[in-house]
Amino acid sequence: MSATTKTDHTLERLVFFSDAVFAIAITLLVLEIKVPVLPKGSPDALYWQALLDLIPSFMGYVLSFAVIGVFWIGHHRAFAMAGRYSGRILGWNMGLLCVIAFMPFVTAFDAHNLNQHVPGMVYCGTLLVAGLLNAAVVHVATGAAMVAPETETARIRYARRRSLSVILGAASALVFAYFVPRYGQLGLATIGLWRRVLTRLMTA
Repeated sequence: MSATTKTDHTLERLVFFSDAVFAIAITLLVLEIKVPVLPKGSPDALYWQALLDLIPSFMGYVLSFAVIGVFWIGHHRAFAMAGRYSGRILGWNMGLLCVIAFMPFVTAFDAHNLNQHVPGMVYCGTLLVAGLLNAAVVHVATGAAMVAPETETARIRYARRRSLSVILGAASALVFAYFVPRYGQLGLATIGLWRRVLTRLMTA
């Protein structure tokens, strides 16, 4: 087997482990939604009310599912360009996975204390930390120490630009959460806007 086709088992193990952590974290989100327990024979209205009371938890689940999904997509895209393992990635990747695994807690904390200052700040702050660690992971995975020789420069630039837009979107959400807790998480919607801005700046 030639050197160009040899499988880097260390890199494979890192990717498999990372995928498992993402999968577990995204699954644990639903466990934070507590099933309503009502006395047998309760009227239908009470069951509907119990479900309505869980709307903040449902919303938190959907939002965090999407957020973790976005981080996994970025992680997957970056490692798809990696051709070999470098020990430089290990600490950054473990840090990112640590924050991703923490997401079910901050999601529940925010959902159970909707529109409150501290829970909103903790949630958005956690996303900002994840964004910073994710950018470091992407930078190393697409850097000279790991990237596959045949990877196009445009793909590398896109992955790094995307990781920066996540940081800026999370930072915007944190600012929103500080001044207007009710609309803090809406700041995440600016990720797409930041991506467009960065694209224009980097291609100007």
